[in-house]
Amino acid sequence: MPYENININQLRHMCNRIQEKIYTKISALSVTAWVTPEPVSYDNRMSGNKRVLTPGDKWGERWDCAWFHFEGAVPEEAVGQKIVLLIDVNGEVCLVDEEGTPFQGLTNVNSEFDLSLGLPGKRVVHISENARGDEVIDLWGDAGNNDLFGHYRSGRIKEADIAICHEEMRQLYYDVEVLLELAEHLPEQAVRRKRILQKLYEVSLFGKITNENVNKARRWLAPELQKQGGDPSLTVSAVGHAHIDLAWLWPIRETMRKGARTFSTALRMMERYPDYVFGASQPQLYQWIKERHPKLYRQVKQRVKEGRWEVQGAMWVEPDSNLAGGEALVRQILYGKRFFQQEFDIDVKVLWLPDVFGYTASLPQILKKSGVDYMMTQKLSWNKYNDHPHHSFWWEGIDGSKVLSHMPPEDTYNSPAAPRSILKAEREYLDGNVSEHCLMLFGIGDGGGGPGEEHLERLSRERNLQGLSPVVQEPAIDFFDKLSSCAEHFQTWRGELYLELHQGTLTSQARNKRYNRKMEKALRELEFAAVLSSLHGGYTYPAEELEAIWKEVLLYQFHDILPGSSIKRVYDESLAQYKVLLGRVTELTNACYRSLLKPAAGNGIGSSVVLFNSLPWTRNEWVYIKDQWMRATVPSMGYQVISRDKAEVDALPNVSQLHAEQDCLENDLLCVRFDADGSISSIFDKECQREVVAAGQNANLLSVYQDSANAWDFPTDYRQMDSMRLTLQEVRAYTEGPQAIVQQTYRTGESELIQKIVLTLDSRQIDFITHVDWRESEKMLRTAFPVDIHTDHVNCEIQFGHLKRPTHRNTMWDFAKDEICAHQWIDLSQSDYGVALLNDCKYGHRAHENTLDINLLRSTSYPGEQADQAVHEFTYSLFPHAGDFVQAQVYRAGYELNVPLHIVEDAEMEIGTSHSDSFISLDSTSVMIESIKKAEDNDDLIIRLYETAGSKVEVTVSVSLPYEKAFIADLMEQPITLIRDGKPGMQLSFTPFEIQTVRLVR
Repeated sequence: MPYENININQLRHMCNRIQEKIYTKISALSVTAWVTPEPVSYDNRMSGNKRVLTPGDKWGERWDCAWFHFEGAVPEEAVGQKIVLLIDVNGEVCLVDEEGTPFQGLTNVNSEFDLSLGLPGKRVVHISENARGDEVIDLWGDAGNNDLFGHYRSGRIKEADIAICHEEMRQLYYDVEVLLELAEHLPEQAVRRKRILQKLYEVSLFGKITNENVNKARRWLAPELQKQGGDPSLTVSAVGHAHIDLAWLWPIRETMRKGARTFSTALRMMERYPDYVFGASQPQLYQWIKERHPKLYRQVKQRVKEGRWEVQGAMWVEPDSNLAGGEALVRQILYGKRFFQQEFDIDVKVLWLPDVFGYTASLPQILKKSGVDYMMTQKLSWNKYNDHPHHSFWWEGIDGSKVLSHMPPEDTYNSPAAPRSILKAEREYLDGNVSEHCLMLFGIGDGGGGPGEEHLERLSRERNLQGLSPVVQEPAIDFFDKLSSCAEHFQTWRGELYLELHQGTLTSQARNKRYNRKMEKALRELEFAAVLSSLHGGYTYPAEELEAIWKEVLLYQFHDILPGSSIKRVYDESLAQYKVLLGRVTELTNACYRSLLKPAAGNGIGSSVVLFNSLPWTRNEWVYIKDQWMRATVPSMGYQVISRDKAEVDALPNVSQLHAEQDCLENDLLCVRFDADGSISSIFDKECQREVVAAGQNANLLSVYQDSANAWDFPTDYRQMDSMRLTLQEVRAYTEGPQAIVQQTYRTGESELIQKIVLTLDSRQIDFITHVDWRESEKMLRTAFPVDIHTDHVNCEIQFGHLKRPTHRNTMWDFAKDEICAHQWIDLSQSDYGVALLNDCKYGHRAHENTLDINLLRSTSYPGEQADQAVHEFTYSLFPHAGDFVQAQVYRAGYELNVPLHIVEDAEMEIGTSHSDSFISLDSTSVMIESIKKAEDNDDLIIRLYETAGSKVEVTVSVSLPYEKAFIADLMEQPITLIRDGKPGMQLSFTPFEIQTVRLVR
């Protein structure tokens, strides 16, 4: 007689019936809520609008907060039973202890989530393993009226009950679930599959689900759960994870609460599951917990000390690595590693960036010089056109530095830790031929509380279960140390890790990006001024305030804030804070510079002005001071005192070479001609005797494209759609001192754009100073410059160097990089001539064939409604040059546009006895000083330099600041090699794009 055909759907139905019988509700809790629009403290928990609630009652609107009070008593009938509470208020709740310290997080069951990874809700609160029957329930919980992705889920309480947990039933459910899923994912002819299905089928024949049958079923299935594998070909390292976006579809204030819910939930799970290892990244999150919940923080520290809790990631937050500046990325690691070292005595060795939108090719060097050996990510699995070819690989940066990198082959950081997870990892691990180890990150993030009991129950059955690769719960650093044992077999990926998705984030929320650039440059200026002031002006270096400002700027570089992919409230708040921060940094910088000035010793200067130059080369520029144009020469990282009657200030020369007409601008080097629509028909280089604009094409084509996508992406075929040109309304032409100016006013829809196109005497740079009142919805504003240059690659400035990208679309890899990131400049060069496009706050670019294109604004409607519908100020500049971009020192033009001379007016003073001086200078044109600051741990000075051209170079650094010794240091400012002892200059050797940090010991 043949065996019975087994219906897997019937077995799933049996599993669901078992799950339904785990809990029996025995008594309703009484629920009172005090509702407020914003969070209030535990001490003020009854200050809101009081509401007595029963299931189904509405308690608030989106983003409302409430303190819930749950009261009840365990009935006598529950004596000897395991008692739990079932609570779901259709929002996120953090239960607290009697002191108001977070104790356990709960999440609404119907939260938005990828259900293939599991159910997001956490609703069970454990009360007693063996009830006495007289326990009193008196719990307070701090709630937010949103789900784990910030969405509003009706604001109605769903359940609040005392229930019996039938423990054997719960255990049977996970026995059945794990075995059934394992069988479903094994080959149909596998004997292991057949045996498991037969056992489950026989359990289904036991009939009614009674206690006796539950015990019998567990005994019947035990042999299948006890079967182990042989010698493994792959071992999966599993670490609990709860990826938390510090802002996204919720404001930053809600993240602080999500962190408390998540951390407290992880602690509760550790009490129940002794093998559980949990990890959490981002020191900023720990800092919030430390400040707001010190008792909870002490509990976390204890678990870290035990080795059960892993502090992960070397950066202050998980930032967007494309948009953050080079020094900002260094500070992310500096502050991140220092925090974990000081708080937990742990030197973090892993960069933890699971969810950022691409990875700059500068990172490997930054990591290696910061003592970070490994990188973990996952996002490249989201590529749109091409599959990244590795899960374990060496990543090599622009300078040749390498870090060992890993992407969990399950391609998620929200693993359900189910049999399908392990089987997928084994099946799809691209480097499984040379590696016996891979990583699994399990749990539900963004307020989901991380791993729940379902994850840990599954893992307890999967340690060494026949049919699956074995799973070990251990910290990620232990996994990486094992991975490194076979690292010599891994392939190398050279250059950027470009994400073929989310290119819209290079432009979205333009005002935030502008502030980020301005803050990075302003902080650089302040630190330079503060160093000078602390040495020569008697001004105390504002170390604590600088750190606080830096950390807030680093917070806003989080990968859903700076990229523009958060809700409107996030930007309303960050823009307001940026304004305050920039104002304070400017105030401090002025105070530092003014402290350097001392009364002139009877030299009769009169109304003098001091110009400070924080860049490491002499600048000869026109400045407009006291209603007068002056030409001043300011030495490298130094100053010049000027006045109207001083010889070093050039009088305005004959301006006969300047012309400004509505259709033409001209100076001594360039002649620019305009068409009737305002675009540029010709740029003639008079010195090189060549045309810059490509034949038959026009430049500065201000075009509007339909952009109905979200903040992350815009249509890849937008150029095939009909575009709109801005309509020229008015033109003014005039000269002003050394400048020839054409001012154009454009309109489109409800928006107005006013652009001053400026040519300055002796300058090859055409500046487009732009003011936009943008009121369009779902539109993208771009401009383009087709130029007479033939090359197959474009040069793009990135952090601490530049990157070459193709201008052709030969392959899908080339096609996928249609929108590219660049910082201060992008350049097309032949060996004899080139054209650069500079900017003061833009990042999204396109370079196709001979055209340079820059993305100026994107007015998307999700998730931040009315994005970029505001007033904007920005400047971009076209810089034609002889020779290639290295010979033309394009990087200097980019810095000069972004770092103006700092002017101190009405000084009536002079610095010391010198009229002009340089504090630091270099004898190389390809080395840049990115930062000078005070060391973090004493009064030593830190100078950060890097090679800009991609070449080997010897440079002499002349320093007039007082110091006794000079060391080469790492990026964590730790001395490595003594290079100079008590002498004023030092000799440094650079390899291509090398970053060097010099520590001057005073």
